[in-house]
Amino acid sequence: MAVLTLITIYPIFNQLALSLSSTDAILNGKVTLFPVDFSLTTYKDIAKESLFWRNYLNTIWYTFAGTVVSLVLTTTSAYALSKKNLVGNKLILRLMVFTMFFGGGLIPTFMLIKNLHLTDSIWAIIIPWAIVPYHILLMKTYFEGLPGDLEEAAKIDGLSQFSFFIRIVLPLSKPILATMTLFTSVLYWNDWFTALIYINDSAKYPVTLYLRNVMMGATMASQTGQTIDASVKSIPQGIQAASMMLVIIPILCIYPFVQKHFVKGVMIGAIKG
Repeated sequence: MAVLTLITIYPIFNQLALSLSSTDAILNGKVTLFPVDFSLTTYKDIAKESLFWRNYLNTIWYTFAGTVVSLVLTTTSAYALSKKNLVGNKLILRLMVFTMFFGGGLIPTFMLIKNLHLTDSIWAIIIPWAIVPYHILLMKTYFEGLPGDLEEAAKIDGLSQFSFFIRIVLPLSKPILATMTLFTSVLYWNDWFTALIYINDSAKYPVTLYLRNVMMGATMASQTGQTIDASVKSIPQGIQAASMMLVIIPILCIYPFVQKHFVKGVMIGAIKG
């Protein structure tokens, strides 16, 4: 486990060290795990890029909105499917599982989004990932594990099905909700391919697509020995490392606070399944 941990965290520390090292140290290959000739020049250069911060705010908004929409649709769908008396329950589940193995294809999906006039809008990024079958199956399994007597008691007290779901089920489902929040937020935060296909305006790009373009520019620049931009003094490797660190820091900060619920939620679903 120690060896696997070192293999996993080495790239992160290496990129952090590169982002905090001087240009000469990076060019001479002196940087491994620790910064050499500590310098914040790379971060200062990125701070001057208004497009980076615009795309960063886009990602925050896309992640927040997408996570909220996905949680609403996933929890309500999973709760309904957890009821054995739902008409067509098995058929709906089989159709959902079918989509986990077979997709509509990139071109038909693109034509659908285009014909719905969703290109260059936030909905082109949110809708494709609004419902993930695996998430629904995981939440459905969790809801099925809740005591059935609770619903009977709620009916006696006069609660409707919706009130029971909001006031009883959701408060008891904090572990699985935390798990789904983490899953969904990471999914939206890391997604760049959807924006590459459906978004044409660079001002609407998520920061991950900006990072992808930076990495491609860094590769081309390193081959020609040039910088990514005439106004940037840092070398491509430094720009790439600093951009990558700024992208992953929010997820690294959030995860420790939801780790307990995350592990509990996954284990409950796995044991029940």
